Amino acid sequence: MKSVDGLHYRVVDIRNPWLERDETIIFHHGAGSISGVWSEWIPVLADRYRIVAFDMRGMGESAAAAKEDHWSFESYADDVISVADAVGTENFHFVGESFGGTVGLVLGLRHPDRASTITVSNASHIGSAIQNVENWESELSNQGADFWSRGMMPKRFFDGALSKEKWDWYHKQQSSHPPESLIKARKILVAADLKERLRTLATPVLILHPDGSPFVPIQVTADLVSRLPNVELHVVGHAKHGLPFSHSAQCAAVLQDFLSRASHA
Repeated sequence: MKSVDGLHYRVVDIRNPWLERDETIIFHHGAGSISGVWSEWIPVLADRYRIVAFDMRGMGESAAAAKEDHWSFESYADDVISVADAVGTENFHFVGESFGGTVGLVLGLRHPDRASTITVSNASHIGSAIQNVENWESELSNQGADFWSRGMMPKRFFDGALSKEKWDWYHKQQSSHPPESLIKARKILVAADLKERLRTLATPVLILHPDGSPFVPIQVTADLVSRLPNVELHVVGHAKHGLPFSHSAQCAAVLQDFLSRASHA
């Protein structure tokens, strides 16, 4: 992995050489995850798009960035710009899940000329509407990230949604993050309130949402859809909050179709 400003990122560029368009997708995972969560999206998209995925500040290979102060959704959006600049792309397609999806909405508001499209998966624009996160800080502080992760896994995935290898991998990486980074991310997340600003977001937005997230009710997503002037919604059945990992190929195919139509609009 390469790094910029303490953010570690990887680039996959195996695009077909005859393509006329030079397009990049930047992926932003959510709290408790790492860039590897997007691995099964890459085979679906890599023939047409350069893929850039990074570990968000405070997590994974970017854990050292947890020491920085003044964290906010604006600073996370600026992190995306830092990565984009490092890989030499002025305009890009953005894909973010959960916390990363909210970052994407802020990115579109803060840097409206940079993201050509924004894809948001299992994310909320209203932090106070997020459910089942009240005990995060006490669990992480008193019982540690492994305990917290074991409680998170059934909220992310239905039984049988993952192979044993994928389940074990996800739990292992989720339990490896510094608790203080997860606590900081939660505080920022629950304080978010973008509802009055979103009508000015003209960038085309695709929303992917699971029908069974215990964190973001479908009613919240419906409100988000109602506030965006240029939006498509795709609801995935029998999925929980780990939608981008449990339904990787399906979500990537929906994204591929969305981007193809957006590129020819």
